Amino acid sequence: MNAQELVQKHKLLECIQCGMCTGSCPVARKTSLNIRRYMREVAVAGRLVMHPQEELWSCTTCGTCAVRCPKEISPYEFLIDIRSMAVEEGQIAPTLRDALESIFKNGNPWGRIRTKRTEWAEGLNIKHISQGAEYLYFVGCTPAYDTRVQEVAKSLANCLIKAQVDFATLGQEENCCGSEVYGIGEKGLFEYLVEENMKIFNKYNVKQVVTSCPHAYHTFKNRYGQTSFEVMHHSQLFAKLIDEGKLSFSKEFNKTVIYHDPCYLGKQNGVYDDPRKVLESIPGVKLIEFDRSRERSLCCEGAGGRMWIDIPGERLAEIRVRDAVEAGAEVIATACPFCLLTLEDAVKTTGYEEKIRVMDLAEILAQAL
Repeated sequence: MNAQELVQKHKLLECIQCGMCTGSCPVARKTSLNIRRYMREVAVAGRLVMHPQEELWSCTTCGTCAVRCPKEISPYEFLIDIRSMAVEEGQIAPTLRDALESIFKNGNPWGRIRTKRTEWAEGLNIKHISQGAEYLYFVGCTPAYDTRVQEVAKSLANCLIKAQVDFATLGQEENCCGSEVYGIGEKGLFEYLVEENMKIFNKYNVKQVVTSCPHAYHTFKNRYGQTSFEVMHHSQLFAKLIDEGKLSFSKEFNKTVIYHDPCYLGKQNGVYDDPRKVLESIPGVKLIEFDRSRERSLCCEGAGGRMWIDIPGERLAEIRVRDAVEAGAEVIATACPFCLLTLEDAVKTTGYEEKIRVMDLAEILAQAL
């Protein structure tokens, strides 16, 4: 893709150089990333400049720049295309390259073999989608393999079992959804994953998908270009089950809880109310809010490939943890595996292990059933 094609695709000539994108970018405070300058170089100078990797790979693709842009341009999508060119030229960090290779070989970015993908479900007696089910529970790579996030997958499954929801998984046939592949800029591998995943979804006549990962939710909903199935985030399904009286509570969760909006659920898809509705329905929960919440929520720095590349400087998740402690929260609730891991790590690095913990929505819900 040349400069002129980028100008047309991303409507760069409509940019009024207001600087709102850079001014609102959460990582611009810790790097020299200036998306406005990037776009101006292409639109006005007609040239592509490969900036330092610390800039190029710092973007988390959170979507804040698109939310704030008065001309409805998506600067982060432009940056993803710049990343694609860098990937094609081999200008990519070894850790990102290894994650992409693992996805191609093993169907996940964590370097784990496919046969280990179902270990989280041992003892739960969850059926395979080949047996038929109303919902396909798309587990996702991180909940399937990361020992901490496996607890989220177990909690979600237990909630669905108690609500008598007819669900199944793909077992070892499940692949990476491709969200981070797209964000890194490996468009060829992303298209391959779309094709492979659609084959398997069609094979089992999947009509409804539920997932705890906002990245899978966003990718299936907005990037696959499909109409054969509907996808729900687990917060949406939980809210629906509570409304229908299919989830009842037998215990209280007596904690002050602050909810962190995942970017790919909130900014990217406008899902703000369902997670809060679920939390407010749980007996004993005192729900409070961050000053920066909903569309103003501060990114945790986990997306856009950032789980596999570290950028120097204070982590945004650390700011988030300090804000939560200052607000008087005992639990940070979230609804995204990446947010869970980055925030938990930040709890440790800030030394607040004795003051606050991080939990997924499904874990809190499961404890109260």
